[in-house]
Amino acid sequence: MATLVIMPRQGQSVESCIITEWKKKKGDRVEIGDVLFTYETDKASFEEAAKIEGTLLEILADEGDIVPVLSPVCIIGEPGEDISTLLAEHGANEVPKEENAPTAVQPLEAPAAQTVAPSEGTAVDVASLKISPRARRLAEKTGADLSQVIPTGPNGRVIERDVQRLLDLGLTMAAAAKAALAPIPEHAVTHQEVPQPAAPASANEAEYRDVNISAVRRVIAKSMHASLSTMAQLTLNASFDATKLLAIRATLKERAETLGLPNITLNDMILFAVSRTILSHPDLNAHYLEEEGVIRQFTSVNLGIAVDTERGLLVPTLFGAEKLSLAELSAKAKELISAAQKGSISPDLLRGASFTVTNLGALGIESFTPVINPPQTGILGVCNITRRVKEVDGKDVFYPAMGLSLTFDHRALDGAPAARFLRDLCTNLENFDLLLAK
Repeated sequence: MATLVIMPRQGQSVESCIITEWKKKKGDRVEIGDVLFTYETDKASFEEAAKIEGTLLEILADEGDIVPVLSPVCIIGEPGEDISTLLAEHGANEVPKEENAPTAVQPLEAPAAQTVAPSEGTAVDVASLKISPRARRLAEKTGADLSQVIPTGPNGRVIERDVQRLLDLGLTMAAAAKAALAPIPEHAVTHQEVPQPAAPASANEAEYRDVNISAVRRVIAKSMHASLSTMAQLTLNASFDATKLLAIRATLKERAETLGLPNITLNDMILFAVSRTILSHPDLNAHYLEEEGVIRQFTSVNLGIAVDTERGLLVPTLFGAEKLSLAELSAKAKELISAAQKGSISPDLLRGASFTVTNLGALGIESFTPVINPPQTGILGVCNITRRVKEVDGKDVFYPAMGLSLTFDHRALDGAPAARFLRDLCTNLENFDLLLAK
């Protein structure tokens, strides 16, 4: 019996997904466990495996289509099955049972010689069409006449097979233009019949390529624009003596195997210090909720960890960070970072942070202005280590200084409270051994 495959829900916050690639084609035999297609949310990517065996009878969404969760994506069954009733029951558009079978509404048949323009009464308003990215690219490449298209995709969407049908019928922009011309005597020669040389490109014309904006980049852009346009952001910069922090890290690294510890990084140690410091500064471990008229101060530290991935910036959340030992925090942070980089992280782990830490120190950045992830009230930027000089007992002494950049929402707190958090954090990092002993 034919079965609809629906778009899975990945996390409670996900409303739609984008199909990135079909691994099976219409007519392919499918076994249980075969990957049908890959898809992504605005944060992570996934594979959808077949849960039944059969033949892929119909594909209802193209690569690049945005599909609401729990909506039909394709149909698996046995060759020759009637799937029209199944589609009607689930609100999907009817598709032909066979590739060449007649549909309920036929596209305009063009005469074999293509000498007559299509009737204006059947023309479609191209500007109002809902068309998948893949179908649009095919139409642009081939010059298909979209004014004659009959959409068969979900919710009246033009998909690739609709454009291909236009091409099969010879309905292209060039054919339409030829049909609109009056008949010309065979002996007459007009400028339309003479191939015109392409205009030479201007010497000053720049070469370029257009890159589609990904779903992740759209989310980042929307969030960052909202952040900078709705908040009163201010950044404070400070540094601390990292001598003791580096020494402790070297000892932990040297004894990691004998002590059964993970590879504790400087970033892990900073996350640990932030989790122990920020609870004394509740306005920074908070959300500014303007519509509700409240600042929501959290009693637990849910740390957002900014992660650079191939798909863009992701910020997984380390929940309850203040309850974790340094070793536990390090292990969980690495697990989150790895899942984010692989694109396999659950969307539910990419929300709910009360404060975020972003580290650009490995890239040599000495100071920067991190942008707050709304509705959070602050974000800490971690910078690289530089060699500086300070006076000790009347002598100039070189020391490794690590920079920190704190951006805070001035609507939620003033400069002095933000500065006190930064001061306390620097003190805890300079005395990390004492922080571990608490």
